[in-house]
Amino acid sequence: NPFLDEILIFDPLWKKLPFKQRIKKEWEFIWRVRQRRFDLAINFTEGDRGAFFCLASGAPFKVGVLRKDTSFWWKKIIFHQLIDLNKVKGHVIEQLLEIPRSLGIEIQDKKLEIFYDLEDEAKINQILEAAGIQKHDILVHIHPTSHWLFKCWRDEGMAEVIDALQKRNGLRVVLTSGPEQRELQKVNNIINLCRSRPINLAGQLTLKQLAALSQRCQLFIGVDTAPMHIAAAVGTPVVALFGPSGENSWGPWGEGHIVIKKDMPCRPCGKDGCGGSKKSRCLEEITAAEVLEAAWSILER
Repeated sequence: NPFLDEILIFDPLWKKLPFKQRIKKEWEFIWRVRQRRFDLAINFTEGDRGAFFCLASGAPFKVGVLRKDTSFWWKKIIFHQLIDLNKVKGHVIEQLLEIPRSLGIEIQDKKLEIFYDLEDEAKINQILEAAGIQKHDILVHIHPTSHWLFKCWRDEGMAEVIDALQKRNGLRVVLTSGPEQRELQKVNNIINLCRSRPINLAGQLTLKQLAALSQRCQLFIGVDTAPMHIAAAVGTPVVALFGPSGENSWGPWGEGHIVIKKDMPCRPCGKDGCGGSKKSRCLEEITAAEVLEAAWSILER
């Protein structure tokens, strides 16, 4: 990202280290932050850890945010300015843009961007060429998995969509997933249910390569997960399937996308499936016909 000079990473896995090692790692991180002598520190989340690191940074001006059900009296001590995001309705991006607005910064462009290298693009072209993809072929990128199982759609439905899409001459489907074993297993199960054979890149791509793949495709189909937002950021039309999570806050950003959801009084509930089952009825009841109708409407524009 050309707009970032440096990224300092706090590794959440430090929590699993023995106490002395964990403290050592955290203090080393704080020291690196303080050495930068920042003029401004902004905590984009309402979390206590972020507030602590803002305080530890030593920045002369610190900005924090307030959301629902978060205490704020002690944050008034830490932060010079607290921005109430509860007043901003709609997408989480609009909420986050309230931070620079409150600091007097005019927002001229709300477009999302993600950056990848020419090497990433070349790698994707190499993979697709090896799979027999021609430049004139229509590509559909499908990312059916999420780390959170309650956000995932039925494997049978996804297989039906893949087969229907690949019946069209010159149209190929590329499947991706994260590297977790259960995500890989889900993709394998979908492929086993397919009569046609999609290109399987599950667990094989970096995030930047994933972005390059999405930009090469004419359509992205997926659930509420990071690759869906990556596809929207590179300008690829998205068909997003939403269940327990809220599309008003977390839907694909920008124009030309389609969100498929079921109008149920209980959604969006944000729960880990119905009754904690990891399966969400509001997702289960989405039909392959609905997904295909949305997909064809985009591909035929």
